[in-house]
Amino acid sequence: MSQPFELPSFYVPHPARLNPHLAEARAHSSVWAREMGMLEGSGIWTRADLDAHDYGLLCAYTHPDASAEVLSLVTDWYVWVFFFDDHFLDVFKRTNDRVGGKAYLDRLPLFMPADPAAAMPEPTNPVEAGLADLWRRTVPAMGEDWRVRFAESTRNLLNESLWELANINAGRVANPVEYIEMRRKVGGAPWSAGLIEYAAGAEVPAEVSGARPLRVLMDAFSDGVHLRNDLFSYQREVEDEGELSNGVLVLEKFLECTTQEAADAVNNLLTSRLQQFENTVVTELPQLFADTGLDPAGCARVLAYVKGLQDWQSGGHEWHMRSSRYMNGGGAAADATTWWDPFAIGGVGTSALDVLRSGGALGDLAEELGSLSRTGPVTREWAPTVGESPVAALLGALRGAGASLESPGTGLIGGSRGDVEPGVRRARTHAHVPFQAVGPSRLPEFRLPFTVELNPCLDASRLHTIEWATRMGLLEARPGDSTAGVWSAADTADYDLALCAAGIHPDASADQLDLTTDWLLWGTYADDWFPRAFGRTGDLAGAKAVRERYLLLMPVDGEPGAEPLNALERALADLWARTAGPMAAEARGKFRTAVETMVESWIWELNNQVQNRIPDPVDYLEMRRATFGSDLTMALSRLAHGKVVPDGVYASGPMRSLENSSADYAALMNDLHSYQKEVEFEGEVHNAVLVVQNFFDCDYPAAVRIVDDLMHSRLDQFRHVAVEEFPVLFEDFGLDAPARAMLTGYVKELENWLAGILIWHRDCRRYREEDLLRHFGQEAVGAPVAVAAGPVGAAAGGALGALPLRPTGLGTSAASVAGAFGRVPVGS
Repeated sequence: MSQPFELPSFYVPHPARLNPHLAEARAHSSVWAREMGMLEGSGIWTRADLDAHDYGLLCAYTHPDASAEVLSLVTDWYVWVFFFDDHFLDVFKRTNDRVGGKAYLDRLPLFMPADPAAAMPEPTNPVEAGLADLWRRTVPAMGEDWRVRFAESTRNLLNESLWELANINAGRVANPVEYIEMRRKVGGAPWSAGLIEYAAGAEVPAEVSGARPLRVLMDAFSDGVHLRNDLFSYQREVEDEGELSNGVLVLEKFLECTTQEAADAVNNLLTSRLQQFENTVVTELPQLFADTGLDPAGCARVLAYVKGLQDWQSGGHEWHMRSSRYMNGGGAAADATTWWDPFAIGGVGTSALDVLRSGGALGDLAEELGSLSRTGPVTREWAPTVGESPVAALLGALRGAGASLESPGTGLIGGSRGDVEPGVRRARTHAHVPFQAVGPSRLPEFRLPFTVELNPCLDASRLHTIEWATRMGLLEARPGDSTAGVWSAADTADYDLALCAAGIHPDASADQLDLTTDWLLWGTYADDWFPRAFGRTGDLAGAKAVRERYLLLMPVDGEPGAEPLNALERALADLWARTAGPMAAEARGKFRTAVETMVESWIWELNNQVQNRIPDPVDYLEMRRATFGSDLTMALSRLAHGKVVPDGVYASGPMRSLENSSADYAALMNDLHSYQKEVEFEGEVHNAVLVVQNFFDCDYPAAVRIVDDLMHSRLDQFRHVAVEEFPVLFEDFGLDAPARAMLTGYVKELENWLAGILIWHRDCRRYREEDLLRHFGQEAVGAPVAVAAGPVGAAAGGALGALPLRPTGLGTSAASVAGAFGRVPVGS
């Protein structure tokens, strides 16, 4: 059978290494699989199947430094997980037996008790027998935090098989965002990351295991593993097994393109995720170590874990190239040019030295970059001058050598092959020229089927919020208080956040509506103040100090809060007292975490702004929910539900899918409206349209079409979950009538939330060109850079190293409590 597409040239910046204990692991796993009942007689595998799959080789490549004993145990884990996958496919997926599949999955957590001494039930099949044996052999060496995390990732891996089964039954292909999120659970890479901690003796310290850098490292690692697997397994999964859960198929359907074009796009996303991994290691881990005061031993364990993740990526690629389980013949990936440099500087993050593998002048420059590790300082003319950024200098040299910053282009836009050189992608990500003249934002049709009546207290709330902001000291400049005077009363009226609140909460009382509007104003105002205070200087330490001050203003256990020092703090303290005062301590803690998450996301924006880095598309969408204030919105709504709904419901796949899809629709809606404001007037890099332009190397209209399609695919998912998945969720949790009514009402709340945000974008005086010209006026020193709205970086010229003459802003964070936090000008 011919291959459905030609394999792309993969980004593999580090060579794979083979563990010397391979033969022992192979022999041990064969004996173990037979003892567990997985071979002859199981109806799933024979010894020949197991030998052909060669999981010993997989583990020897992905854990090159493990001891013989550890490698054998890890190999047993992989034999078990692949057997489970094939067993579930044969017994439940092929027969579409969801009821039986759920009963089967519900028993498996019983074989992973948090207490290693706890009793287990008697196994009834090879999967249960294998899990019981592996758990007993593994967990004594690991701490409680790891046991809890690893059991959760194993449950996710098992339980989300029902999501795949439901899609197969419905003939439904997921949208790209849904697919990435769910693939992390069902694909098992977070589970693999837990085994890396065990195999490398690198258990991540509990005090940092939940921090953003560690979460992003695991997510980027997981996406890299899964997307790579999707490319190799497309033929087996889609053509032979009828699977619908494959990234190539997902993009093929979403982009309405050929299989080859979809495969190239998946490979580009894989490269982007690996470069996100590297960027996180270099720019975020050092900050995390400093912020938490993690001791040297803890830092060493984290770095050993990072090295383990890196080894897994390279080893996993090598195994896919050799295993009979996958399509691995022909194509660019099958020849000797899959790139790595044995002389390159070692360690994570240094793969930036792969700058452009093309021939000619570009090849010479890449070789010169590689010489850094061998011959000392570079003497050619690409080295930066004083005050010039290295990226700007390098790109200038490339232009001088006759190189184009544009990629070959994707098949979607009109090029031949769409896989982009990693060096080109990395350079383009940092090459955006701020303040490009892009013209009025192009708006598609917002096909939102929900309508809402505005709250009758709207006019009174409009008056209240200006009075409240004035009383807090926000609307008049004050000596010594940089937080005051960012807006005027006229600005506040134009931005009309009471309109958004009135659409979101049409039935709220006057006091409730005022409180929501005040939260919207505070979050929007604070988000605007951040770039004014820290954007020009890149003062991450100062921004983090503000975050710590905000936490002191929001006490949880009834203790008095800190004394406010400025207008923004005074407003936050007032809002906290009015909102959290009636809450119990547990609810206050959850609410404060939601506020902290939003402020943390502003610091993430600042970090990207300092690097002049257009975010990776997956990282952008996931962080956009926080910058948009969606997490805060969801927290407030959940707290209003009290204890009627069990906590487990909120952590379930359908609930996360419902909330994330609605948050993404609203955030993408805002990005479409705010494109001119952010790109032309604020010099912003945080906008979905710009992110898509950069990723696909396409023009503005094409990016708008892609964002529009993604936005409405997320809306379709929201409605699918509400109609198809919520009734199953009710049954799975055995919810009573009050809980079902509460969750049905929550769906309606989110529909009002979306409708209210759309009304606000339509009617506020914020995004139209005439409003932007009036609000920014002559404060935007000089005219924006006149660059055609074509591919990102296409007309970068010599402006790359230029420093903007006004604060650049951090981009829209369109909503706080109710999802309408939008970026506004830094001056009135």
